[in-house]
Amino acid sequence: MLAMDYRGPKRVRATQKPMPEIKHPQDAIVRVTRSCICGSDLHLYNGNVPDTRVGSTFGHEFCGIVEEVGPEVTKVKVGDHVLVPFNIACGECHFCKQGLFGNCHESNTQASAVGGIFGYSHTAGGYNGGQAEYARVPYANVGPTVIPEGMDPDDAVLLTDVVPTGYQAAEMAGIQPGDTVVVFGAGPVGIMAARCSWLFGAGRVIIIDKEDYRLEFARNYANCEAYNFEKDMDDPVVFIKKTTDFMGADCVIDAVGAEAAGNAMQTITGRKLLLQAGSTTALHWAINSVKKGGVVSIVGVYGPTDNLVPIGNVLNKGLTIRANQASVKRLLPRLIDHVQNGVIKPKELITHRIPLEEVADGYRMFSAKLDNCIKPLIVFPNKI
Repeated sequence: MLAMDYRGPKRVRATQKPMPEIKHPQDAIVRVTRSCICGSDLHLYNGNVPDTRVGSTFGHEFCGIVEEVGPEVTKVKVGDHVLVPFNIACGECHFCKQGLFGNCHESNTQASAVGGIFGYSHTAGGYNGGQAEYARVPYANVGPTVIPEGMDPDDAVLLTDVVPTGYQAAEMAGIQPGDTVVVFGAGPVGIMAARCSWLFGAGRVIIIDKEDYRLEFARNYANCEAYNFEKDMDDPVVFIKKTTDFMGADCVIDAVGAEAAGNAMQTITGRKLLLQAGSTTALHWAINSVKKGGVVSIVGVYGPTDNLVPIGNVLNKGLTIRANQASVKRLLPRLIDHVQNGVIKPKELITHRIPLEEVADGYRMFSAKLDNCIKPLIVFPNKI
């Protein structure tokens, strides 16, 4: 089968790989119909996440047709068109039973934090992902969800990560009616977090980035204020303080993570020399610009090693910090309803369609922010 193949930082290609096989009675094999390149994939592509191994196939956002199931699979059947949450979750462990599907204790037994994730670093289990013609899906009685009749698969594929992650970012922020919410990062997740903040009663939503095309997209899609931290202000923290009567924002969402720009020291130590698990510039801004007693919600991805974080400011300001990988399965019923009712329109985020055989060009374009790319969708010869 044709699949994306990681060859080292900034080096990917499409190549022939062996077909996946059933390895456990609860496995399913899915013929992929749609897959996406995520901003989190770029952290792998750029070499910012430890233990990303040569030969890996990325892709944690995909949907497809069930082609084969193990003998214990009862929830899906051959021929079902399913969306596959990026969390690999057993559904039975202590954490899954709490709805913490992103922290499954069985799917990534070598780790004490994150559960298994499709197509990510070996710190997340080392599972191959969905940027391939076929994918093995473990725990097929738990994750794969049949796409409701009438739902556009372009909407469905974004329910595997972008929509639930943006929604959970707003949920974790603890937004109260009338709150001012600031989102750092106008990538797809940040844009979705800004859009979903209104659903929780926000009175004002501000998004900050450095790419004008992303900010313009955010204004139109999320109906929010959007500012360029390189052009519209000298210091994002001071800017936010001034625009909130020097109180600070009620809630701040870090939707950037390891590759944040804006501070030379953070960039050098976190992105160039890899002395910390990514640049924490956006997290610094979040902690310093939120009000005393406010909430910082983190969905931007950082590596699992140390970071330089102003924890003293967290203590002295009395902040609440909430962070996690989105628990997609927990959120899906509500989000499917929102999509079907037109409250959220995920497919409007898709700006580019890239054939799998051109995946290297897709990564280069998305990473370099070329051609006003917001969200690239990988398409397949067998797509329906």
